[in-house]
Amino acid sequence: MPSSPAGASPVSAQASAPPPIPASTPVQTRTLVVAVLASFIAILDGSVVSLALVAIGRDLGGGLVEQQWVVSGYLLSLGALILVAGSLADRFGRERVMAAGLIGFGATSVICGLAWVPQVLIAARILQGVAGAFLVPSSLAMIIGAFSGRAQGKAIGTWTAWTSVAGIVAPLVGGLLVDALSWRAVFFVNVPPVIVALLVLSRLPAAKPDANARLDVPSAVLAALGLGSLVFGLIELSGAAGPGPLSFGLLAFGVVCIGLFVRRQAVCEHPMMPLGIFKVPNVAAGNLTTVFVYGAMGLGFFALPLYLQAVLGMSTLLTGIVMMPPTLLLLLASSWVGRLSGHHGPRWFMAGGSALAATGYLLMAVLPGLGGRTDFWTQVFPGIIVFGLGLTLIVAPLTSSVLEHLSASRAGIGSAVNNAAARIAGLVTVAFAGLVMGGAVSADGFRRAAWTTAALLLVGALVAAVGVKNLPSSAGDAHDDDGGAR
Repeated sequence: MPSSPAGASPVSAQASAPPPIPASTPVQTRTLVVAVLASFIAILDGSVVSLALVAIGRDLGGGLVEQQWVVSGYLLSLGALILVAGSLADRFGRERVMAAGLIGFGATSVICGLAWVPQVLIAARILQGVAGAFLVPSSLAMIIGAFSGRAQGKAIGTWTAWTSVAGIVAPLVGGLLVDALSWRAVFFVNVPPVIVALLVLSRLPAAKPDANARLDVPSAVLAALGLGSLVFGLIELSGAAGPGPLSFGLLAFGVVCIGLFVRRQAVCEHPMMPLGIFKVPNVAAGNLTTVFVYGAMGLGFFALPLYLQAVLGMSTLLTGIVMMPPTLLLLLASSWVGRLSGHHGPRWFMAGGSALAATGYLLMAVLPGLGGRTDFWTQVFPGIIVFGLGLTLIVAPLTSSVLEHLSASRAGIGSAVNNAAARIAGLVTVAFAGLVMGGAVSADGFRRAAWTTAALLLVGALVAAVGVKNLPSSAGDAHDDDGGAR
Protein backbone atom coordinates (compact mmCIF):
# COMPACT_ATOMS: atom_id res chain seq x y z
CA MET A 1 0.00 0.00 0.00
CA PRO A 2 1.46 3.43 -0.90
CA SER A 3 2.47 5.46 2.12
CA SER A 4 0.94 8.81 3.03
CA PRO A 5 2.78 11.98 1.98
CA ALA A 6 5.50 13.02 4.41
CA GLY A 7 4.12 14.88 7.41
CA ALA A 8 0.49 13.98 6.67
CA SER A 9 -1.40 12.46 9.57
CA PRO A 10 -4.35 10.08 9.19
CA VAL A 11 -6.66 12.87 10.39
CA SER A 12 -5.41 15.32 7.75
CA ALA A 13 -5.70 12.64 5.07
CA GLN A 14 -9.32 12.08 6.03
CA ALA A 15 -9.97 15.82 6.01
CA SER A 16 -8.65 16.11 2.46
CA ALA A 17 -10.96 13.38 1.17
CA PRO A 18 -14.25 14.51 -0.39
CA PRO A 19 -17.24 14.21 1.93
CA PRO A 20 -19.55 11.24 1.33
CA ILE A 21 -22.52 11.78 -0.94
CA PRO A 22 -25.75 11.89 1.12
CA ALA A 23 -28.18 9.01 0.69
CA SER A 24 -31.10 9.69 -1.62
CA THR A 25 -34.45 10.63 -0.12
CA PRO A 26 -37.55 8.56 -1.04
CA VAL A 27 -38.71 11.31 -3.43
CA GLN A 28 -35.28 11.42 -5.08
CA THR A 29 -35.30 7.65 -5.46
CA ARG A 30 -38.75 7.64 -7.08
CA THR A 31 -37.72 10.53 -9.32
CA LEU A 32 -34.70 8.58 -10.51
CA VAL A 33 -36.83 5.48 -11.11
CA VAL A 34 -39.30 7.47 -13.25
CA ALA A 35 -36.46 9.08 -15.23
CA VAL A 36 -34.91 5.67 -15.85
CA LEU A 37 -38.21 4.13 -16.99
CA ALA A 38 -39.02 6.99 -19.36
CA SER A 39 -35.56 6.91 -20.90
CA PHE A 40 -35.67 3.11 -21.04
CA ILE A 41 -38.73 3.33 -23.29
CA ALA A 42 -37.14 5.78 -25.73
CA ILE A 43 -33.83 3.89 -25.87
CA LEU A 44 -35.54 0.51 -26.20
CA ASP A 45 -37.52 1.75 -29.18
CA GLY A 46 -34.54 3.25 -30.97
CA SER A 47 -32.33 0.19 -30.54
CA VAL A 48 -34.98 -2.33 -31.53
CA VAL A 49 -36.14 -0.44 -34.63
CA SER A 50 -32.58 -0.21 -35.98
CA LEU A 51 -32.28 -3.98 -35.73
CA ALA A 52 -35.66 -4.54 -37.39
CA LEU A 53 -35.01 -2.42 -40.51
CA VAL A 54 -34.03 -5.34 -42.74
CA ALA A 55 -37.11 -7.34 -41.69
CA ILE A 56 -39.35 -4.31 -42.20
CA GLY A 57 -37.95 -3.87 -45.71
CA ARG A 58 -38.62 -7.52 -46.57
CA ASP A 59 -42.22 -7.30 -45.35
CA LEU A 60 -43.34 -3.81 -46.41
CA GLY A 61 -40.99 -3.23 -49.32
CA GLY A 62 -38.83 -0.19 -50.05
CA GLY A 63 -35.08 0.30 -49.99
CA LEU A 64 -32.47 2.31 -48.12
CA VAL A 65 -34.44 5.55 -48.48
CA GLU A 66 -37.50 4.08 -46.74
CA GLN A 67 -35.24 2.62 -44.05
CA GLN A 68 -33.71 6.06 -43.55
CA TRP A 69 -37.17 7.58 -43.15
CA VAL A 70 -38.25 4.98 -40.57
CA VAL A 71 -35.38 6.24 -38.42
CA SER A 72 -35.33 9.87 -39.56
CA GLY A 73 -39.10 10.38 -39.29
CA TYR A 74 -38.92 9.67 -35.58
CA LEU A 75 -35.80 11.79 -35.06
CA LEU A 76 -37.23 14.62 -37.15
CA SER A 77 -40.31 15.26 -35.02
CA LEU A 78 -38.35 14.51 -31.85
CA GLY A 79 -35.66 17.05 -32.72
CA ALA A 80 -38.07 19.68 -34.03
CA LEU A 81 -40.35 19.58 -30.98
CA ILE A 82 -37.98 18.75 -28.14
CA LEU A 83 -37.34 22.43 -27.43
CA VAL A 84 -41.08 23.11 -27.39
CA ALA A 85 -41.48 20.20 -24.98
CA GLY A 86 -38.75 21.63 -22.77
CA SER A 87 -40.61 24.94 -22.56
CA LEU A 88 -43.87 23.13 -21.85
CA ALA A 89 -42.18 21.10 -19.10
CA ASP A 90 -41.04 24.31 -17.40
CA ARG A 91 -44.42 25.99 -17.92
CA PHE A 92 -46.87 23.22 -16.96
CA GLY A 93 -44.72 20.90 -14.86
CA ARG A 94 -42.37 18.08 -15.82
CA GLU A 95 -44.61 15.35 -14.43
CA ARG A 96 -47.64 16.43 -16.50
CA VAL A 97 -45.61 16.71 -19.69
CA MET A 98 -44.00 13.33 -19.08
CA ALA A 99 -47.39 11.71 -18.49
CA ALA A 100 -48.64 13.09 -21.82
CA GLY A 101 -45.52 11.79 -23.55
CA LEU A 102 -45.89 8.32 -22.06
CA ILE A 103 -49.52 8.00 -23.13
CA GLY A 104 -48.74 9.27 -26.64
CA PHE A 105 -45.72 7.00 -26.99
CA GLY A 106 -47.72 3.94 -26.07
CA ALA A 107 -50.54 4.78 -28.48
CA THR A 108 -48.26 5.50 -31.44
CA SER A 109 -46.25 2.34 -30.78
CA VAL A 110 -49.44 0.35 -31.34
CA ILE A 111 -50.07 2.23 -34.62
CA CYS A 112 -46.51 1.46 -35.77
CA GLY A 113 -47.05 -2.21 -35.06
CA LEU A 114 -50.24 -2.25 -37.16
CA ALA A 115 -48.70 -0.47 -40.22
CA TRP A 116 -49.29 -2.24 -43.56
CA VAL A 117 -47.26 -0.06 -45.95
CA PRO A 118 -44.02 1.91 -45.45
CA GLN A 119 -45.84 5.25 -45.65
CA VAL A 120 -48.11 4.39 -42.72
CA LEU A 121 -45.14 3.22 -40.64
CA ILE A 122 -43.18 6.40 -41.42
CA ALA A 123 -46.17 8.58 -40.51
CA ALA A 124 -46.65 6.70 -37.25
CA ARG A 125 -42.95 7.03 -36.46
CA ILE A 126 -43.22 10.80 -36.94
CA LEU A 127 -46.09 10.88 -34.43
CA GLN A 128 -44.09 8.66 -32.10
CA GLY A 129 -41.29 11.22 -32.22
CA VAL A 130 -43.76 13.89 -31.11
CA ALA A 131 -44.56 11.83 -28.02
CA GLY A 132 -40.88 11.05 -27.46
CA ALA A 133 -40.11 14.78 -27.43
CA PHE A 134 -42.21 15.09 -24.27
CA LEU A 135 -40.30 12.27 -22.57
CA VAL A 136 -36.68 13.18 -23.19
CA PRO A 137 -36.26 16.64 -21.61
CA SER A 138 -38.58 15.90 -18.68
CA SER A 139 -36.55 12.83 -17.73
CA LEU A 140 -33.24 14.60 -17.23
CA ALA A 141 -34.88 17.78 -15.93
CA MET A 142 -36.48 15.80 -13.11
CA ILE A 143 -33.04 14.54 -12.06
CA ILE A 144 -31.47 17.99 -12.27
CA GLY A 145 -34.32 19.44 -10.21
CA ALA A 146 -34.14 16.73 -7.54
CA PHE A 147 -30.35 16.41 -7.11
CA SER A 148 -27.48 18.89 -6.82
CA GLY A 149 -23.69 18.94 -6.50
CA ARG A 150 -21.83 15.63 -6.44
CA ALA A 151 -25.09 13.78 -5.79
CA GLN A 152 -26.31 15.05 -9.14
CA GLY A 153 -23.26 13.63 -10.92
CA LYS A 154 -23.80 10.28 -9.23
CA ALA A 155 -27.52 10.32 -10.07
CA ILE A 156 -26.81 11.06 -13.72
CA GLY A 157 -24.25 8.25 -13.75
CA THR A 158 -26.80 5.87 -12.21
CA TRP A 159 -29.45 7.01 -14.69
CA THR A 160 -27.02 6.44 -17.55
CA ALA A 161 -26.09 3.00 -16.26
CA TRP A 162 -29.63 1.74 -15.73
CA THR A 163 -31.01 3.21 -18.94
CA SER A 164 -28.22 1.39 -20.73
CA VAL A 165 -29.98 -1.81 -19.66
CA ALA A 166 -32.40 -0.93 -22.45
CA GLY A 167 -29.51 -1.11 -24.85
CA ILE A 168 -28.73 -4.60 -23.56
CA VAL A 169 -32.31 -5.87 -23.42
CA ALA A 170 -33.27 -4.37 -26.78
CA PRO A 171 -30.96 -6.47 -28.99
CA LEU A 172 -31.96 -9.69 -27.24
CA VAL A 173 -35.68 -8.94 -27.09
CA GLY A 174 -35.71 -7.36 -30.53
CA GLY A 175 -33.80 -10.18 -32.15
CA LEU A 176 -36.01 -12.82 -30.56
CA LEU A 177 -39.21 -10.98 -31.48
CA VAL A 178 -38.19 -10.38 -35.10
CA ASP A 179 -36.86 -13.90 -35.68
CA ALA A 180 -39.56 -15.77 -33.74
CA LEU A 181 -42.60 -13.55 -34.35
CA SER A 182 -42.49 -10.41 -36.47
CA TRP A 183 -40.95 -6.95 -36.63
CA ARG A 184 -44.37 -5.66 -35.51
CA ALA A 185 -43.79 -7.08 -32.04
CA VAL A 186 -40.86 -4.71 -31.48
CA PHE A 187 -43.34 -1.82 -31.33
CA PHE A 188 -45.90 -3.60 -29.17
CA VAL A 189 -43.17 -4.33 -26.60
CA ASN A 190 -43.12 -0.61 -25.70
CA VAL A 191 -46.56 -0.77 -24.10
CA PRO A 192 -45.77 -2.59 -20.80
CA PRO A 193 -42.93 -0.19 -19.80
CA VAL A 194 -45.24 2.74 -20.56
CA ILE A 195 -47.84 1.39 -18.14
CA VAL A 196 -45.26 0.79 -15.40
CA ALA A 197 -43.79 4.27 -15.84
CA LEU A 198 -47.23 5.88 -15.56
CA LEU A 199 -47.93 3.99 -12.33
CA VAL A 200 -44.66 5.11 -10.74
CA LEU A 201 -45.13 8.67 -11.99
CA SER A 202 -48.53 8.87 -10.28
CA ARG A 203 -46.76 8.50 -6.90
CA LEU A 204 -44.55 11.56 -7.38
CA PRO A 205 -45.47 15.03 -6.10
CA ALA A 206 -45.96 17.51 -8.94
CA ALA A 207 -43.14 20.04 -9.34
CA LYS A 208 -44.07 23.72 -9.23
CA PRO A 209 -44.46 25.04 -12.81
CA ASP A 210 -42.64 28.17 -13.95
CA ALA A 211 -45.40 30.74 -14.49
CA ASN A 212 -43.02 32.91 -16.53
CA ALA A 213 -42.37 30.26 -19.18
CA ARG A 214 -44.12 30.82 -22.51
CA LEU A 215 -44.55 28.83 -25.71
CA ASP A 216 -42.97 30.49 -28.74
CA VAL A 217 -45.10 29.22 -31.64
CA PRO A 218 -43.25 31.05 -34.48
CA SER A 219 -39.95 29.58 -33.30
CA ALA A 220 -41.49 26.11 -33.18
CA VAL A 221 -42.72 26.48 -36.76
CA LEU A 222 -39.34 27.73 -37.99
CA ALA A 223 -37.52 24.87 -36.24
CA ALA A 224 -39.88 22.23 -37.66
CA LEU A 225 -39.74 23.65 -41.20
CA GLY A 226 -35.99 24.08 -41.09
CA LEU A 227 -35.20 20.60 -39.81
CA GLY A 228 -37.81 18.95 -42.00
CA SER A 229 -36.49 20.64 -45.13
CA LEU A 230 -32.88 19.82 -44.33
CA VAL A 231 -33.59 16.15 -43.67
CA PHE A 232 -35.87 15.78 -46.69
CA GLY A 233 -33.26 17.46 -48.88
CA LEU A 234 -30.41 15.26 -47.61
CA ILE A 235 -32.39 12.07 -48.16
CA GLU A 236 -33.44 13.24 -51.66
CA LEU A 237 -29.77 13.77 -52.54
CA SER A 238 -29.16 10.03 -52.10
CA GLY A 239 -32.48 8.94 -53.62
CA ALA A 240 -33.11 7.47 -57.05
CA ALA A 241 -33.44 10.91 -58.66
CA GLY A 242 -30.11 12.06 -57.22
CA PRO A 243 -29.09 15.72 -56.76
CA GLY A 244 -31.48 18.16 -58.41
CA PRO A 245 -33.49 21.36 -57.98
CA LEU A 246 -35.81 19.77 -55.40
CA SER A 247 -33.06 18.55 -53.07
CA PHE A 248 -31.01 21.75 -53.30
CA GLY A 249 -34.12 23.91 -52.92
CA LEU A 250 -35.14 22.03 -49.78
CA LEU A 251 -31.65 22.39 -48.32
CA ALA A 252 -31.57 26.12 -49.03
CA PHE A 253 -35.02 26.64 -47.52
CA GLY A 254 -34.00 24.65 -44.44
CA VAL A 255 -30.88 26.75 -43.91
CA VAL A 256 -32.91 29.96 -44.19
CA CYS A 257 -35.49 28.73 -41.67
CA ILE A 258 -32.80 27.66 -39.19
CA GLY A 259 -31.11 31.05 -39.59
CA LEU A 260 -34.39 32.85 -38.91
CA PHE A 261 -34.97 30.58 -35.92
CA VAL A 262 -31.61 31.50 -34.36
CA ARG A 263 -32.20 35.20 -35.05
CA ARG A 264 -35.60 35.05 -33.40
CA GLN A 265 -34.13 33.43 -30.29
CA ALA A 266 -31.95 36.50 -29.84
CA VAL A 267 -34.79 39.02 -29.97
CA CYS A 268 -38.05 37.43 -28.79
CA GLU A 269 -39.22 37.83 -25.19
CA HIS A 270 -39.75 34.13 -24.43
CA PRO A 271 -37.39 32.14 -26.71
CA MET A 272 -37.58 28.37 -27.09
CA MET A 273 -33.79 28.23 -26.89
CA PRO A 274 -32.55 31.11 -24.71
CA LEU A 275 -29.16 31.98 -26.18
CA GLY A 276 -28.06 33.24 -22.76
CA ILE A 277 -27.72 29.70 -21.44
CA PHE A 278 -24.71 29.23 -23.71
CA LYS A 279 -22.86 31.76 -21.54
CA VAL A 280 -23.16 29.43 -18.56
CA PRO A 281 -19.92 27.44 -18.04
CA ASN A 282 -19.50 24.40 -20.33
CA VAL A 283 -22.96 24.68 -21.92
CA ALA A 284 -21.72 25.83 -25.33
CA ALA A 285 -18.71 23.48 -25.51
CA GLY A 286 -20.68 20.59 -24.05
CA ASN A 287 -23.48 20.96 -26.57
CA LEU A 288 -21.02 21.26 -29.46
CA THR A 289 -19.31 18.09 -28.27
CA THR A 290 -22.75 16.47 -28.09
CA VAL A 291 -23.38 17.37 -31.74
CA PHE A 292 -20.28 15.57 -32.99
CA VAL A 293 -20.41 12.58 -30.63
CA TYR A 294 -24.11 11.82 -31.08
CA GLY A 295 -23.95 12.60 -34.78
CA ALA A 296 -21.24 9.96 -35.03
CA MET A 297 -23.28 7.46 -33.03
CA GLY A 298 -26.35 8.12 -35.17
CA LEU A 299 -24.47 7.26 -38.36
CA GLY A 300 -22.49 4.38 -36.86
CA PHE A 301 -25.46 2.69 -35.20
CA PHE A 302 -27.52 3.05 -38.39
CA ALA A 303 -24.89 1.54 -40.69
CA LEU A 304 -23.53 -1.27 -38.51
CA PRO A 305 -26.70 -3.40 -38.08
CA LEU A 306 -27.48 -3.08 -41.79
CA TYR A 307 -23.96 -4.21 -42.66
CA LEU A 308 -24.01 -7.15 -40.27
CA GLN A 309 -27.34 -8.44 -41.57
CA ALA A 310 -27.35 -7.51 -45.27
CA VAL A 311 -23.63 -8.07 -46.03
CA LEU A 312 -22.32 -10.53 -43.44
CA GLY A 313 -25.60 -12.47 -43.32
CA MET A 314 -26.17 -12.41 -39.56
CA SER A 315 -29.62 -13.03 -38.14
CA THR A 316 -31.38 -10.24 -36.28
CA LEU A 317 -30.82 -12.01 -32.96
CA LEU A 318 -27.11 -12.57 -33.52
CA THR A 319 -26.71 -8.97 -34.68
CA GLY A 320 -28.30 -7.82 -31.46
CA ILE A 321 -26.07 -10.04 -29.34
CA VAL A 322 -22.80 -8.94 -30.93
CA MET A 323 -23.80 -5.27 -30.51
CA MET A 324 -24.37 -5.72 -26.77
CA PRO A 325 -20.83 -5.06 -25.43
CA PRO A 326 -20.93 -1.23 -25.66
CA THR A 327 -24.13 -1.03 -23.62
CA LEU A 328 -22.94 -3.73 -21.23
CA LEU A 329 -19.74 -1.79 -20.57
CA LEU A 330 -21.79 1.36 -20.10
CA LEU A 331 -23.99 -0.39 -17.55
CA LEU A 332 -21.06 -1.75 -15.55
CA ALA A 333 -18.92 1.37 -15.41
CA SER A 334 -21.05 4.46 -16.08
CA SER A 335 -21.99 5.16 -12.46
CA TRP A 336 -18.33 4.82 -11.46
CA VAL A 337 -17.25 7.13 -14.29
CA GLY A 338 -19.95 9.61 -13.25
CA ARG A 339 -18.51 9.76 -9.73
CA LEU A 340 -14.96 10.17 -11.00
CA SER A 341 -15.89 12.93 -13.41
CA GLY A 342 -17.86 14.66 -10.66
CA HIS A 343 -14.70 14.69 -8.53
CA HIS A 344 -12.00 15.30 -11.19
CA GLY A 345 -13.99 17.18 -13.83
CA PRO A 346 -15.46 15.99 -17.15
CA ARG A 347 -12.94 17.41 -19.64
CA TRP A 348 -10.51 14.55 -20.19
CA PHE A 349 -13.13 11.85 -19.73
CA MET A 350 -15.04 13.37 -22.65
CA ALA A 351 -11.97 14.02 -24.82
CA GLY A 352 -10.28 10.69 -24.13
CA GLY A 353 -13.50 8.74 -24.44
CA SER A 354 -14.33 10.31 -27.80
CA ALA A 355 -10.85 9.56 -29.14
CA LEU A 356 -11.06 5.95 -27.92
CA ALA A 357 -14.51 5.51 -29.48
CA ALA A 358 -13.13 6.88 -32.76
CA THR A 359 -10.37 4.26 -32.61
CA GLY A 360 -13.05 1.57 -32.44
CA TYR A 361 -14.64 2.66 -35.70
CA LEU A 362 -11.21 3.13 -37.32
CA LEU A 363 -10.53 -0.53 -36.54
CA MET A 364 -13.84 -1.50 -38.15
CA ALA A 365 -12.91 0.54 -41.23
CA VAL A 366 -9.34 -0.74 -41.60
CA LEU A 367 -9.25 -4.37 -40.49
CA PRO A 368 -11.90 -5.77 -42.92
CA GLY A 369 -9.99 -4.14 -45.80
CA LEU A 370 -6.72 -5.99 -45.11
CA GLY A 371 -7.64 -8.68 -47.59
CA GLY A 372 -9.78 -11.75 -48.10
CA ARG A 373 -13.21 -12.49 -46.74
CA THR A 374 -14.30 -10.47 -43.72
CA ASP A 375 -14.15 -12.36 -40.43
CA PHE A 376 -16.44 -10.70 -37.91
CA TRP A 377 -14.72 -11.89 -34.72
CA THR A 378 -11.22 -10.72 -35.69
CA GLN A 379 -11.98 -7.78 -37.98
CA VAL A 380 -15.17 -6.16 -36.67
CA PHE A 381 -15.78 -7.27 -33.08
CA PRO A 382 -12.53 -5.75 -31.66
CA GLY A 383 -13.64 -2.36 -32.94
CA ILE A 384 -17.02 -2.74 -31.26
CA ILE A 385 -15.28 -3.45 -27.93
CA VAL A 386 -12.95 -0.45 -28.22
CA PHE A 387 -15.86 1.79 -29.19
CA GLY A 388 -17.79 0.57 -26.14
CA LEU A 389 -14.90 1.44 -23.82
CA GLY A 390 -14.78 4.94 -25.24
CA LEU A 391 -18.54 5.38 -25.03
CA THR A 392 -18.44 4.45 -21.34
CA LEU A 393 -16.11 7.38 -20.63
CA ILE A 394 -18.24 9.89 -22.56
CA VAL A 395 -21.90 9.65 -21.65
CA ALA A 396 -22.24 10.55 -17.95
CA PRO A 397 -19.54 13.30 -17.95
CA LEU A 398 -21.00 14.83 -21.11
CA THR A 399 -24.50 15.05 -19.67
CA SER A 400 -23.42 16.43 -16.30
CA SER A 401 -21.02 18.98 -17.83
CA VAL A 402 -23.83 20.54 -19.84
CA LEU A 403 -26.48 20.63 -17.12
CA GLU A 404 -24.84 20.93 -13.72
CA HIS A 405 -24.32 24.73 -13.88
CA LEU A 406 -27.86 25.60 -14.95
CA SER A 407 -30.34 26.62 -12.27
CA ALA A 408 -33.07 24.12 -11.40
CA SER A 409 -35.77 26.50 -12.67
CA ARG A 410 -34.40 26.20 -16.22
CA ALA A 411 -33.37 22.56 -16.12
CA GLY A 412 -36.19 21.63 -18.51
CA ILE A 413 -35.04 23.89 -21.32
CA GLY A 414 -31.37 23.09 -20.59
CA SER A 415 -31.87 19.36 -20.93
CA ALA A 416 -34.13 19.95 -23.94
CA VAL A 417 -31.41 21.94 -25.72
CA ASN A 418 -28.83 19.24 -25.01
CA ASN A 419 -31.14 16.43 -26.11
CA ALA A 420 -32.16 18.42 -29.18
CA ALA A 421 -28.48 18.78 -30.07
CA ALA A 422 -28.03 15.01 -29.74
CA ARG A 423 -31.17 14.02 -31.66
CA ILE A 424 -30.74 16.61 -34.42
CA ALA A 425 -27.12 15.57 -34.91
CA GLY A 426 -28.19 11.94 -35.27
CA LEU A 427 -31.02 12.99 -37.54
CA VAL A 428 -28.68 14.83 -39.92
CA THR A 429 -26.06 12.08 -40.05
CA VAL A 430 -28.68 9.38 -40.73
CA ALA A 431 -30.02 11.59 -43.51
CA PHE A 432 -26.45 11.76 -44.85
CA ALA A 433 -26.11 7.97 -44.66
CA GLY A 434 -27.29 7.41 -48.20
CA LEU A 435 -24.66 9.78 -49.59
CA VAL A 436 -21.90 8.34 -47.42
CA MET A 437 -22.78 4.71 -48.18
CA GLY A 438 -23.41 5.26 -51.89
CA GLY A 439 -27.16 4.68 -51.81
CA ALA A 440 -26.93 0.96 -50.97
CA VAL A 441 -25.77 -1.37 -48.20
CA SER A 442 -22.36 -2.85 -49.07
CA ALA A 443 -18.96 -3.54 -47.50
CA ASP A 444 -17.42 -0.46 -49.14
CA GLY A 445 -20.40 1.64 -48.07
CA PHE A 446 -20.01 0.55 -44.47
CA ARG A 447 -16.29 1.31 -44.49
CA ARG A 448 -17.04 4.84 -45.67
CA ALA A 449 -19.60 5.20 -42.89
CA ALA A 450 -17.05 3.91 -40.34
CA TRP A 451 -14.41 6.41 -41.52
CA THR A 452 -16.95 9.23 -41.28
CA THR A 453 -18.08 8.11 -37.81
CA ALA A 454 -14.49 8.06 -36.58
CA ALA A 455 -13.82 11.53 -38.02
CA LEU A 456 -16.85 12.99 -36.22
CA LEU A 457 -15.76 11.41 -32.92
CA LEU A 458 -12.25 12.84 -33.28
CA VAL A 459 -13.67 16.32 -33.85
CA GLY A 460 -15.78 15.82 -30.72
CA ALA A 461 -12.64 14.87 -28.78
CA LEU A 462 -10.91 18.05 -29.95
CA VAL A 463 -13.86 20.25 -29.00
CA ALA A 464 -14.03 18.71 -25.52
CA ALA A 465 -10.28 19.04 -24.94
CA VAL A 466 -10.24 22.70 -25.96
CA GLY A 467 -13.63 23.96 -24.83
CA VAL A 468 -14.77 22.03 -21.73
CA LYS A 469 -13.49 23.28 -18.38
CA ASN A 470 -13.13 21.39 -15.12
CA LEU A 471 -15.11 23.60 -12.74
CA PRO A 472 -16.30 23.02 -9.16
CA SER A 473 -19.92 21.93 -8.98
CA SER A 474 -20.76 25.01 -6.93
CA ALA A 475 -19.87 27.24 -9.85
CA GLY A 476 -23.43 27.09 -11.04
CA ASP A 477 -24.54 28.96 -7.92
CA ALA A 478 -22.81 32.06 -9.15
CA HIS A 479 -24.61 32.25 -12.47
CA ASP A 480 -28.12 32.54 -13.70
CA ASP A 481 -29.34 31.14 -16.97
CA ASP A 482 -28.41 34.28 -18.84
CA GLY A 483 -24.82 33.95 -17.82
CA GLY A 484 -24.91 36.90 -15.43
CA ALA A 485 -23.67 36.99 -11.90
CA ARG A 486 -26.16 36.80 -9.10
